[in-house]
Amino acid sequence: MNIKNMKLALAVGLALASASCAMDGQQGGGNPMSFFVTSAGPGKGADLGGIAGADRHCQSLAQSVGAGNKTWRAYLSTSGAQAVNARDRIGRGPWQNAKGVVVARDVNDLHSANNQLSKQHSITEKGEVISGRGDPVNMHDILTGSTADGRAMSADKDMTCSNWTSSSAGSAMLGHHDRIGLTEDPPAKSWNASHPSKGCSQDNLKSTGGAGLVYCFAAN
Repeated sequence: MNIKNMKLALAVGLALASASCAMDGQQGGGNPMSFFVTSAGPGKGADLGGIAGADRHCQSLAQSVGAGNKTWRAYLSTSGAQAVNARDRIGRGPWQNAKGVVVARDVNDLHSANNQLSKQHSITEKGEVISGRGDPVNMHDILTGSTADGRAMSADKDMTCSNWTSSSAGSAMLGHHDRIGLTEDPPAKSWNASHPSKGCSQDNLKSTGGAGLVYCFAAN
């Protein structure tokens, strides 16, 4: 093989290697992101297909941006006999957003006043800021079904839209991703336990100030 052909073969080899790396990134994984807010919900209000359906939604969105090599969990609690605490299912941390900002070092940091969750940092898997209070369309209500410390709520009142299977009856506890509310009271600024929704349908969530979005965390 002469020098010209060797150079051509080398150039082709490098191009193929680059394309392969890009494909690997799209399909599985080099994206270091480990936290995001979903850019969209499934479209059926708070009916997420149960907590497992919400996890699949997180996994699918992460996969779409090259972070599918991690195990993703929705930050959601359930209530009842088999109650689940959101804080117990999201791993140990630390977690960083699509821009590389570490939003919390660990579970305790996440549920403290020191976390870095805010409108600027609680962004989507695409790295986009979600509109909040004061914007033309407010979508700051995020489904959690949780107390402020990330645990299941009392089962005497439905605050999880029938454990994320209802798009009609019930209600869901919501957090404000921008940590802005109508008052200066701490709950109004809570990222995970601000107030309940008006109902479980998509229209109910929109009228409250949301869009059926959830927080997603990489559990490994």
